[in-house]
Parts: sequence; structure tokens; C-alpha cells
Amino acid sequence: MKKKKIVVFSGAGMSAESGIKTFRDTGGLWEEYRIEDVATFDAWLKNRDLVLDFYNQRRKQVMEAKPNEAHILVAEWQKHFDVQVITQNIDDLHERAGSKKVLHLHGEIMKGRSTARQDLVYPLKHWEIKAGDVCEVGSQIRPHIVWFGEAVPEMDKAIELAEEADVFVTIGTSLNVYPAANLIHVVQPDIPKFLVDPGDFNLDYVKNLSIIKATAVEGMKILHKKLNELI
Repeated sequence: MKKKKIVVFSGAGMSAESGIKTFRDTGGLWEEYRIEDVATFDAWLKNRDLVLDFYNQRRKQVMEAKPNEAHILVAEWQKHFDVQVITQNIDDLHERAGSKKVLHLHGEIMKGRSTARQDLVYPLKHWEIKAGDVCEVGSQIRPHIVWFGEAVPEMDKAIELAEEADVFVTIGTSLNVYPAANLIHVVQPDIPKFLVDPGDFNLDYVKNLSIIKATAVEGMKILHKKLNELI
């Protein structure tokens, strides 16, 4: 019997309980840094050292963090379901928790890529990219991150996966970052949808949506019990 396909769409709230600072919340990173200073290609051209340092510190934080119970529960679902994760997060906590199929919409902090050629991508074994670290064609390695103003190359694939879902689960995202926030609108209207987040949402127009108003860890414990009914 074919396994039901669960598509999990995760955002910053998924990793917050692992100690990874979010960007938009009170005390978040955008209160410390301006987007245009560290997260655009213009910033890279203007002050490469600042951008490298910003992402080096993010990378160091990710390497010190551990997957939380929400990440682990998503990975456990693979025992009974075909689980596809689509994440806005640039950390590798889903993978470290054991999830096998993870699509990163906004890039991956544990990879670097050529400034000249976006197809030249390199895994990083340490937390630091230094000025002077170059790719095989001699171009400076930059963080493998989708910056503001850049295209989201995996978006079409994400839409395709969301359309195939038998169950769609959104965890820890404000649904304010586009185009990723549109994913919930391309899911088939008749399938079960779950939203796990402590925030307030006005999504009455989304059919078959159950909202679990809780953090990722607490909400996933509740949802885990509900999904057992689908096995």
C-alpha cells in the first residue's frame, strides 16, 4: 500500500527552540542588522567582510545547535508516511534529526558557492568562510543563501511538491515571506491541512485547515497524536 505523502513546510519558529535566533520576532536579528547591510547582493559588493562575518556567526550558531523534539518528530513520521520537508530555514537541523527529503527554499548555511557561478556549490565542514576563499574558477566563495532581491530557484519544485501532498503541515512560519507563503494556497483544497504556530492568523478562507496555536515542540506533540489516526 502506497504511503500517504505528508509535506511539511517549516519556518524560523521550527528552529527557535533549538536556540537559533529568528529574524522578525522581538529581539530578532533584524533589530541588530539592517537587511540591506547584510542580506542583499549590493551589501556583498559594498562590504563583503561584514556579510561574511554575519553569516559566519550564523553558521557557528547552527553548528552548536541541536535538533529539537519537533525536528525529531517530523523525521519519525517517515516510518509511516512519505515525508517531504520544504523549509525556509537555512540551518541543517531537519537533516541532522534524520529527515531524508529536505528542500531548502532560501539556501543552506552549511554550504558556500561561487560568486561568479551559482552552480558551483561546496559543503562546508567548518564555520568560517574567509576573504580569499575562492572557487575553482577563482571567484570568491559567498554564503549559499538566497538574498533579498534574488530569485528563489527551488520555488517551482516546492509548488510541485505541495500540489502532490495528501497532508500539508505548516510549522513555525508567519506566512509573511513571499513567494514561499503562497505554498498553502496551491495545496489541493480537499486535503487535511495543519498550521502549528503561536501567532494569530486570518486564514478562514483556507479549506480543511486546523490551527494548533502552540510553539513547534508543543504543537508537534499534539499533531503527532492526530496523525496517528491517519495511519
